[in-house]
Amino acid sequence: MCSVKEYVRLALCATLVLLQAVAQAAGYVDVLELPAKTSVLAQRSPLLDVARAGERLVAVGQRGHILYSDDAGQSWQQAAVPVSSDLNAVHFPTAEQGWAVGNDGVILHSNDAGATWSKQLDGRAIGALLVKHYGALASAEPADEQWPLLVAEGERLTADGADKPFLDVWFADTQRGYAVGVFNLILATRDGGQSWTPLQDRTDNPQGLHLNAIAATGDALYLAGEQGLLRKWDADQERFVAVATPYEGSYFGLIGSPGEVLVYGLRGHAFHSRDAGLNWQPLDSGLQVSITAAALDAQGDYRLFTQAGHMLRAGADAALQLVPQAQQSPVAGATLAANGALVLVGTRGVRVLPVE
Repeated sequence: MCSVKEYVRLALCATLVLLQAVAQAAGYVDVLELPAKTSVLAQRSPLLDVARAGERLVAVGQRGHILYSDDAGQSWQQAAVPVSSDLNAVHFPTAEQGWAVGNDGVILHSNDAGATWSKQLDGRAIGALLVKHYGALASAEPADEQWPLLVAEGERLTADGADKPFLDVWFADTQRGYAVGVFNLILATRDGGQSWTPLQDRTDNPQGLHLNAIAATGDALYLAGEQGLLRKWDADQERFVAVATPYEGSYFGLIGSPGEVLVYGLRGHAFHSRDAGLNWQPLDSGLQVSITAAALDAQGDYRLFTQAGHMLRAGADAALQLVPQAQQSPVAGATLAANGALVLVGTRGVRVLPVE
């Protein structure tokens, strides 16, 4: 099952095929070596995520586009980005330090609130990283059968090339963070991205399902993905352990506050837990279209957004209500601006909902 980021890419595949044909005619240049081009239309181009960097907003999307706004989304500037790979997610643990991830195994870092970016990793190095890490464990623990399998996975990634996308990124602070993606791809850093450690062996995901999202609710850190996958970091076991949920379809994201978590995904499904995932309450969206983004508004209510552009609101009772809009367009990412406005991004670029 595709993630929401993959749905957006599929919708634009015809355009990409045409662009690739033009690129081949002109001479191929690897997107990992090609800086993102400046475009006056970047604000209206497909964007896949948006986050706060202090009072600044930072949005990421196709062809390496990264935009930032210092006036709550009314105007945007384009950042300097060293790659042209599509970017799927962005997160800032502080006002200055942030990370973005995307296709081709790209991990980017900014230390100036998103104005400029440097590449920390790409897919050409991920396979070798797995081979080295799990090869060392195989030598130290030759009786453990999982290590050779993970070494073989690293060798396969190397042979396949830089084609495995990261779908989300989350950092606890400027040193500790995670990047997650397709087929149980998960890396962790404890030094601000200077080095990355594979965690495939520390995630309860034997089927190798896609990891679509990673986020914290209070002190609890969760992964969400395909086939009802929800995992929670267990500090004692030092691994992401399985959390049972009532749904077997894909989750595209999660949001919450201390002690509670809300997961959402395919065909309008959403579930809310007030006890850190022990029990779940289904939330009836009344829709059959996928929920693809969420944010907390200025009142602390949940706002959920769909692939078709619907907006749903959940208050203290967690009941979902459809909120009428003057216009709507597909939403892939959402966040709250410093002035309380909701800022949405999607296939048609940026949309700002005024402060209520």
